[in-house]
This record gives sequence, structure tokens and C-alpha cells, in this order.
Amino acid sequence: MNKLKVLLSGGGTGGHIFPAIAIADEIRKRFPEAEFLFIGANSKMEMEKVPNAGYKIEGLNIAGIDRGNILSNFKLPFKLLSSLSKAKKIIKEFRPDVAIGTGGFASGPALWAASRLGVSTFIQEQNAYPGVTNKLLSKKAKAVFTAYPNMEKDFPKTKVIFSGNPIRQNIVTDMLDSKTAKEQLGLDADKLCILSVGGSLGSRTLNNGWKDNLVEFGKENMQLIWQTGKLDYKNLVEELTNNQQPTTNNQIQIKEFVYEMPLAYSAADVIVSRAGAIAISELSVAGKPVLLVPFPFAAEDHQTKNALNLVEKNAAKMVKDSEMKDLFWPTLMGICKDENLRAEMSKNIKTFAKPNATVEIVDEILKTIKYV
Repeated sequence: MNKLKVLLSGGGTGGHIFPAIAIADEIRKRFPEAEFLFIGANSKMEMEKVPNAGYKIEGLNIAGIDRGNILSNFKLPFKLLSSLSKAKKIIKEFRPDVAIGTGGFASGPALWAASRLGVSTFIQEQNAYPGVTNKLLSKKAKAVFTAYPNMEKDFPKTKVIFSGNPIRQNIVTDMLDSKTAKEQLGLDADKLCILSVGGSLGSRTLNNGWKDNLVEFGKENMQLIWQTGKLDYKNLVEELTNNQQPTTNNQIQIKEFVYEMPLAYSAADVIVSRAGAIAISELSVAGKPVLLVPFPFAAEDHQTKNALNLVEKNAAKMVKDSEMKDLFWPTLMGICKDENLRAEMSKNIKTFAKPNATVEIVDEILKTIKYV
């Protein structure tokens, strides 16, 4: 059997990059001699993250529509043509057995060129509302792996496989019971704990929501693990210390970044989060009641659509950015103070959990290309 050669493309955000790396890792685990090549967009975060994960990457000069500078968009057709040409050249030289796209600017040219050159292509769609590019690419793809059920309305019916999103395996393997996790974090095992996470960079909307309600929170017999992100961390610590907010008795643990997510998820009784695709996939496996605050400027407002999929099944509550002043605190307290509601939400969000997504995706790819 010849050495397996795998082309992957996904980038722009961690939500596109991480699934591609997770799929590559799973294939490499099974076939250590396999060769991998990623195609990304120059100046985007994949050009750093992919090499850090141990994979080679080639960059295309491709970008999305710049809504802030309309004139710069006149260059887009030329960038697209040059990217298609370069992607075709890369694929001809690498000669992959399979091409896998997980979204992002470079994924379109990479998969289009691969399919034109007769390479078997696969799409992994993280969101409840797919972009135009993936809809177009799906016509030539062998399969489309979706994170949500009932996506046949967006993709060819016979190609849709509801697999879930690839997530960090330690979220599956390292979860603890809540009491043990709280004790390991130095929290009171008998008090309700809220975890607030705003993505790797943090969320100013969530940070302001907590700032506005710290006095009220101080009156409650609850605890908070508050991940602020890099931009706000120093100012918030200084502000809380100067105002003598309830951090001294460990009621609030304020962190720039949460490195041990399985431990934090385990300790939490309620979670406040943005509604990115990978975040929701992890939250579903964690199985905790969650209040989602979708990032409103995500492409095609897909975070709101992700959140609504859970809200419709009473698997989560949602507050929009524009509603934070009025609805954040009452909605959060409505969850925290209703044990029956929390149990119902926890049960319902677990129905979205797909802990074995990566394995199932790779199984299907290898079966389809008959490399087993």
C-alpha cells in the first residue's frame, strides 16, 4: 500500500483550524508514515498554529470581503484567480489521495482545485448555517460532515453525515465530578459555581456584563471562574482590587486564560459562553446548563444560529449582545436558582454531544477512499 498523502485546508479562526488539526492527528495516529500538507491564507492565524502542531503549510494570498474598506475589495477577483492557480500548482506537486476542507478563506480554492484534479474531497461544516463556499463545494464532495442534524436542506441529501465537531480529546477523557474539581481549584464544594468563558481572546461583552453586576453577584452565595481574555485582564484585576470587589474570599477567580478546561467545565454548575461552533460542541460533551451570548459580528451571524439550535430544544438559554444590560443578570439567575431547569437543560444539551466525532469522520474518509 502506498504512503497516504493528505491535503487539509481550514483557517481564519480557531474554529476552522482546530478541526483540521484534530483530523490530521487522528490520521497520523493510525498511519505514522502518512504525509500531510495544509493550505492556508497568508497572514492568518493558521500560518502559525499549523506549524506549531507539527504540520507543513503553504499560504495563498486570499482574503474575504473587507466591509470596512470597500475599495480594497476590487482586488478580490485577482486574489481569487491567483489563489486558484497556486492551489492547483501545490496539489499537482503534492498529489494527495484525499483533500479535507474545514472552512476559511483558503478552503474554497484548495478544495475546488483538488476536485478539478480528480482528488476525493470531503467537507467538515462546524456551524448550523453553512457559508456559500461550502454549499458550492459540497456538489463535488464525497461527503459533508455536519455538527448539527437536519442539514440536508443545505447540502446534497445523500452526502450529509451528522458526525459532530472534532473537539479536544481531554474534554472527553479528563472530566471529573463537580465536587472533586471544585476542591482542586480551591473552591467551596457546596456552593454553586459559574464558569464564564469568552473564547481565547476573551469577550468584552461578557466582561462588561459581569462588571455591571458584580455588586449583585456579591450578595449571592455563589462562585465565579471568570476568564477575561488578554485585552481586559490587567484592567479588570486592578479595578476589582481597588473597588474591593468579592475576590478576596475566593468568591471570584479571575483568569486571563483557562488552561485546564476539563477541570473548569467539571467544576461548573452553570456556564456562560459565546456560541462558536467548537465551544458548543465542547459544552455539549461537558453537559452543563449554559447561557449563550452569541458574537453578533460572526460571518452570516452563524453564532446566533448555532445558539438557536440549542435554545429550541431547551438545551441552552440565549441573550443577545444588544440585550445584555437588561437580560443578562435575570436570565442567568433564572438558571442558577432553578435546580429542575438546570437538570433539564443538562439532559437536553447532552443530546448534541458527539465525543467520537474525529474518529467517525476519519473512519468514513478512509472507507470512502478505500484506504483501510
